[in-house]
Amino acid sequence: DFEADTTIGRIKFHEFLGGSWGVLFSHPRDYTPVCTTELGRCVKLAPEFKKRNVRMIALSIDSVEDHLGWSKDINSYNCDEPTETLPFPIIADPKRDLAVKLGMLDPDEKDMQGMPVTARCVFIIGPDKKMKLSILYPATTGRNFDEILRVVDSLQLTAVHNVATPVDWKPGDRVMVPPNVPEEEASKLYPSGVFNKALPSRKNYLRYTAHPQ
Repeated sequence: DFEADTTIGRIKFHEFLGGSWGVLFSHPRDYTPVCTTELGRCVKLAPEFKKRNVRMIALSIDSVEDHLGWSKDINSYNCDEPTETLPFPIIADPKRDLAVKLGMLDPDEKDMQGMPVTARCVFIIGPDKKMKLSILYPATTGRNFDEILRVVDSLQLTAVHNVATPVDWKPGDRVMVPPNVPEEEASKLYPSGVFNKALPSRKNYLRYTAHPQ
């Protein structure tokens, strides 16, 4: 938990999240090209995250005043009215205190003053306030927030149902039976049935079942 100044005022992080899921994503600096495209995409996807009971919050190492000015550029990038309002707050971290505390600094990328810049971190936090996933991108690589939305779908599904999601899974696709479910119990746990993929090893570990309803 932490307290911070943001574009919506001072917050306590756990209070801000309430009973929701959370996505905290950091940025190297305001008024930079890759960051602007990322936040623009987050604005567009904000309704999708809200549908999933996810509260979004960004972090950048500039002041609230800078964040508000930058927000106008972000909205303009999306060809929207250049207002100071975004559908999520941006944390001000001008001294990098929070970035250091949360391990967000990129050891290789430096700013013009030779200081390490904040990396592109994504932290997904569950309603229990525990970290569910962490992704770290270098400052030079923009994130794919459609993938982050897909990850949220997987995390929320597997938090409720005893299944796993395979490569490139999307909501509605078939899912996998975890290895810790014994063969004799699988048919009882998964009423839609279990399909075993035949393999040369003859080990029935690739087990699929329909997406839970």
